[in-house]
This record gives sequence, C-alpha cells and structure tokens, in this order.
Amino acid sequence: MSFRTQAEPRRQERGGMSGFERYLTLWVFLCIVLGVALGQYMPALFQAIGRLEVAQVNLPVGLLIWVMIIPMLLKVDFGAMGQIKQHWRGIGVTLFINWAVKPFSMALLGWLFIRHVFSPWLPAEQLDSYIAGLILLAAAPCTAMVFVWSRLTGGDPVFTLSQVALNDTIMVFAFAPIVGLLLGLSAITVPWDTLLVSVGLYIVIPVILAQLWRRVLMRRGQAAFEAALARIGPYSMAALLLTLVLLFAFQGEAIIGQPLVIAMLAVPILIQVIFNSGLAYWLNRCVGEKHDIACPSALIGASNFFELSVAAAISLFGFQSGAALATVVGVLIEVPVMLLVVRVVNRSKGWYDKGARRGSQ
Repeated sequence: MSFRTQAEPRRQERGGMSGFERYLTLWVFLCIVLGVALGQYMPALFQAIGRLEVAQVNLPVGLLIWVMIIPMLLKVDFGAMGQIKQHWRGIGVTLFINWAVKPFSMALLGWLFIRHVFSPWLPAEQLDSYIAGLILLAAAPCTAMVFVWSRLTGGDPVFTLSQVALNDTIMVFAFAPIVGLLLGLSAITVPWDTLLVSVGLYIVIPVILAQLWRRVLMRRGQAAFEAALARIGPYSMAALLLTLVLLFAFQGEAIIGQPLVIAMLAVPILIQVIFNSGLAYWLNRCVGEKHDIACPSALIGASNFFELSVAAAISLFGFQSGAALATVVGVLIEVPVMLLVVRVVNRSKGWYDKGARRGSQ
C-alpha cells in the first residue's frame, strides 16, 4: 500500500466535515444550557408555545422540523436505486442490520438498562417513555450525515447513495409498523393515529416535497443544485438547534432534578452503535465485500435519523416526555461516537482486506 493511500483517510477525517458538523456535540450541549436557562426564566413563554397545536401537532416545531428534514432529503437521489445490484451483498447486510437487528436490539437494550439496571435512579413514571424514545431513535436509519461518514472513510459514493435511497423508500412503509410492534411488545400504548400522522407529516410529505424541489434544481444543472444545497444547509442546522432549545426548555426541571439521566440514556445508545457497526463490518468481511462498501454499510447500519426521531417523539409523547429527551441524547453523542467508528474502520483496513479476500473465494 502506498503512502498516499495510507494517508488518505486521515486527510479526509480532518477535512471531510465542516466546523459546525465537527463540533455538533458542543452546539447540542450549549442548546441544553440555553434551553434549560430560558425555561427557568421564561416559563410562560414556553407554555404559550406548547399550546400552539393543531391536531396534536405543535405548529412551531412542525415548521422547524420541515426546515430541518427537507434539505437533508434533497440530497437523496432515488434514481440511484437502479444500481443496487452492483453491490447486492453490502446492500443485503445493511438492510439486515437496519431493519432486522437495530430496532430490536435497541428495544432489548432499553428494556435491560432502563427497566432494570438504571430503574432505581430514574423516575418510574418515565421509564416507558424513555424506552419508547430509544425505539424511535433506532427505527429510522440515518439519511444526511451518512454522506459525511462515508466520505471520511473513502466509501463508495454510488453504494452510499443507493443504500440511503433504498432505506428511505423502506422507511416510508416500515417505520410505523416497526415502531408500533416494538412499543406494543414493550407494553407501551401505541397512539396509532398520531403515529400515522407523524409518518405522513415527517416522512411522506417531506420526501415528496424534497424530490419535487430536487427535480426543479437539477434542471438548472449540477452546479446550481450544489449551490442551492450550500445555501440551505445552514437553515437546516439552525432549525435543529432551535428545536433542541425548545425541547430542553420544557425538559429543564427533569434535567436539573436528575442530571445523570442523560448519561444513563446514553449507555444503551452507545452500546447499540458499537454493536451494530461492528456486526455490519464483520458480516461484510465474511461475504467478501470490498472495504469501501463495508465502511458505509457499517456506518449506515449504526447511525440514526435523529431529526425524524425527535420529531416523532415530540408528536407522539410531547415536549416534556422522556421519549423526547431520549432521542435528543442520540443527537448529543452522534458525532463523537460515529467519528470513533470512522477511525476504527479506517485503521483496520489491512485486517479487513485479508479476511474479505478469503470470504470472496
């Protein structure tokens, strides 16, 4: 292997993320501090915001979530699904992890840690809600940040794009049934009407709007499309941070009363990311898939569409619910944990290639 090839992942890891993305954990932490402070000093304002609802949908939050999600879905080219056959083994492994392993393993980890290990230190009335939030977090595969993680590992861009497009197509139909099934198995009441409304508002409609907008932009050329993405990207991140400020303003009392709640909720999320990324990486090696396919496969298998999870948790259980708090913990640890996975897969390329060659024979 040449020096250039060895150095490439390290150069990508330094330069592949914007300054904002690299320090997302810091911005989320600042949102926690700001939200809790504002909630304590201006409770009447946030109570008024909480009452701005139509059919159980909070209007300010609904608007923020659309601004947050639609630019991310704009990057997805569903035409890439025609190239799925090129990497059918990697696609199969990723689908298995995303839809047959991750939601169910998170439900198990939530039951183990929230219901049993940490239950003496958590509010009893919120245990079900915390587990529900963890399930919502794991039931939606990541859409936008996956392109960043894939780039940091030198992942095959065609595979990454086709896998994301396929996942988003499946998510339109599978998110509600999987969430409903796992909430039911966890003895949590499933508000089916609100769940289906959430899928329509935060998956189906944004996907349609994003694809229509994408077609309009692509008619102007690739350069115009890239320029539009660069312009609207900051609005998406700003909407995410404003949503978090609102959420923590409502969660202030719970966080002040039990500051270790966030650390306890982070434990099953951290284990889930490490387990699923490791399993996907190992399975790709076993079936002889190339390293530049295995890397994005592992990262897609481990990461979550946390923007959608936050939206669904707020719609289903409310701003002040444990479910909403649990999904936000996923946002808090997403970047450092995924960068750890990026570092591991980059440094293990030699080990991976030896086993993958044997698996393909």
